Amino acid sequence: MATRSLPRRRTSQSSSGSSTSDASSSYSSTSQSSVDEDACNMRLTPYWCEYRCIIASRGFRLDTFKDVKQWYHDYAASLGPDGRALLRELPGYTRACRGKDENELCRDDGLPERLFRGTQCSTGVKVVIKAVHLQSREYDIIRFLSSKAVRSHPMNHCIPVLDLIEVPSDQLAFIVMAEWSQKLVSDTPCTLGLFLNALRQCIEHIAFMHAYRIAHLDISLHNILTDNHGHYACIDYELSARFDGVAEPRICSRKGSEVPPELERGDSSDPYKVDVYALGTLLLRAMQLTGYDVPELHTIVKRMLYPRFDQRPTAQQVLQSFNSIVSRMHPARLQTSCPHQ
Repeated sequence: MATRSLPRRRTSQSSSGSSTSDASSSYSSTSQSSVDEDACNMRLTPYWCEYRCIIASRGFRLDTFKDVKQWYHDYAASLGPDGRALLRELPGYTRACRGKDENELCRDDGLPERLFRGTQCSTGVKVVIKAVHLQSREYDIIRFLSSKAVRSHPMNHCIPVLDLIEVPSDQLAFIVMAEWSQKLVSDTPCTLGLFLNALRQCIEHIAFMHAYRIAHLDISLHNILTDNHGHYACIDYELSARFDGVAEPRICSRKGSEVPPELERGDSSDPYKVDVYALGTLLLRAMQLTGYDVPELHTIVKRMLYPRFDQRPTAQQVLQSFNSIVSRMHPARLQTSCPHQ
């Protein structure tokens, strides 16, 4: 999922969709031997107009040309006197103005075709809707992470899922997610304490997933979003996998954003230690991005990036070390401002 991005911002009736129930923690996509796994996990390109009414029946409106123009007008107004002149320079706005029917759907060219922006009608909350195969690993994992049993767990930082809409006749499901920002550090003043809190939430979520035998397998800064109110969330479980009942799982996939050396060589690896390696890279990149060079964290990161996966710590061990380091920091140090703001 991507978030609303100004430079790239905005440059179909079927039978009724069915409601979903909470997933059991014992359910695993690995047990679906009768289903062609590759076909189920392929990226989909739905004809969104065909599903517009189904999505609307669940209280969500897909963005139209009218919605897109209104968004840009609101954005321009927030910029003050110079905002209106800026509109003409934004390709997304000029594209929306070319729409012949304001009520036609207007897809964001900056998003993959499996994603569509929209609005929750009752609240006006902006959402991003993702189309996935009904039997995909991603849908299985999202359904579990957003189930009643675990969604309120303090270490579960999965992006808030507002609805899961199933269309069994087409083997299709729509994941309706809150639209959050991709900024690790928001425009509001940031301190070292707030920055470390963001990193803690990233580590917590991976430790939480591993406790339920789930590996994310595509951890990167691109897959961490924020609501700009101190909450951070993980997205994009497209490569994720569950390993229920597998004592020592091994994988060989090199599809993730941050690939550890053993997979680069073509060897197999522990999926949880693949996540730890990617998480270590995320911590390193986050420090570089913000300018917060925290020497104590480099000690943790070094262990997370060990060439041998069996020498890397677990995500839970990383979390314990991280919390121990932060607990020893002086309050005045935690209030220091972000160097790159």
